[in-house]
Amino acid sequence: MTRTRYSTVAIGLHWLIAAAIIFQVILAWRMDGRTPQGFALIQLHKSVGISILLLSLARLAWRLTHRPPPLPAGMATWERWLAKVAHIGLYVIMIGLPITGWIMVSTSRIQVPTLLFGMVPWPHFPGLAHLVGPAKTAWNSFGHTGHEVLAWGAYVLIALHVAGALKHQLFSRDEPVLAHMAPGAKPGRWFDPRLIAIAVVALGVAAAAQTIRPAAQASKPLPPPPVVEVAAVDATSAPPPVVEVAAATPAVQAPAEASVWTVSKGSTLGFTTTWGGQAIEGRFDRWTADIRFSPEALDKSKVSVSIDLASAVTGDSQRDESLKGGDWFDTANHAKATFTANRFENTGTDRYVAHGQLALRGVSRPARLPFRLQIEGDKARVSGVTSLDRTAFGVGQGEWTKTDQIPADVKVNVNLTATRR
Repeated sequence: MTRTRYSTVAIGLHWLIAAAIIFQVILAWRMDGRTPQGFALIQLHKSVGISILLLSLARLAWRLTHRPPPLPAGMATWERWLAKVAHIGLYVIMIGLPITGWIMVSTSRIQVPTLLFGMVPWPHFPGLAHLVGPAKTAWNSFGHTGHEVLAWGAYVLIALHVAGALKHQLFSRDEPVLAHMAPGAKPGRWFDPRLIAIAVVALGVAAAAQTIRPAAQASKPLPPPPVVEVAAVDATSAPPPVVEVAAATPAVQAPAEASVWTVSKGSTLGFTTTWGGQAIEGRFDRWTADIRFSPEALDKSKVSVSIDLASAVTGDSQRDESLKGGDWFDTANHAKATFTANRFENTGTDRYVAHGQLALRGVSRPARLPFRLQIEGDKARVSGVTSLDRTAFGVGQGEWTKTDQIPADVKVNVNLTATRR
């Protein structure tokens, strides 16, 4: 008996993929990675794209193992060839578009991990993520070009596919093409209930894609800071020794020396900013410091801090990975930032300012850190906050040089305790 329709599995996969493609096209028009909302849309676009890839592979496997219904006998030869070309082209697009997008993500300057629908980790394209130099650039260019070409091809082929189906449904009473995928549809009927249902669902999917506002992934609370591999923080020296020369001779004080301090567990070096009005709080988990300081010996005090930029954490693994990229800290070429200070001034009771140089992304500029110091015996507690202009150090390249979404000023905060050596 001649089949008059596709199998139930083929029909289900067809309409599911069709809805996903409509949703995906509308999302692509809305994406703007510069805002938290736009970034969330990109992540959703990636998730839908991989879903289309998996569904299309399943559809192709089913198609190769299950014979489809024959085309209507009355179709012209050129229509049969055009239908075959369109079907093959659609499979190329349904599989090729997600793959080229996957290649783009895997070879991007910013290696952002992919979490399908915010839950399921998806790996980078095998063999591409660890490429460097011209090879990585070439693959990324291939992904971009292929994705763009296939996207335009998708518009053309989808339009032809829909136009062909409507032509046979509305104008060819003896060519039941739509009935292959919508069983029961009667050719020649302009207001067939199945045709109306398809149009309503398509419009509903497009409206959903246009209005959906996926929530930007909330930052998770930062875990407790690791044990700092540091030597260092502000503090004072012990009382100066008194040298007795003779009973009638007044005591002579030895010159004060700066004390050396070791940073204690729980000390933090953090930063805060905003992205599209959303507060971002971060911290560096690996940093070392050599701090020699005494209020009585400011002229002999000095501080040197080295920060591993790849250790930045903000409570969002995708954002943390992006910070390592060339647009931000560029850790591949500038792994460390350093702050050195050898001039200190007392600005009030227990209050000081450290003046020095900050080297970041190959740029060195003057920097100052106001801080409060409290000392009890051999224990010291230090807290300080300063503001830095990220653009002065080239942190934020390309579209991120603009400060409408992420401001230029970033607050840096230090909170630590230390023990005198």
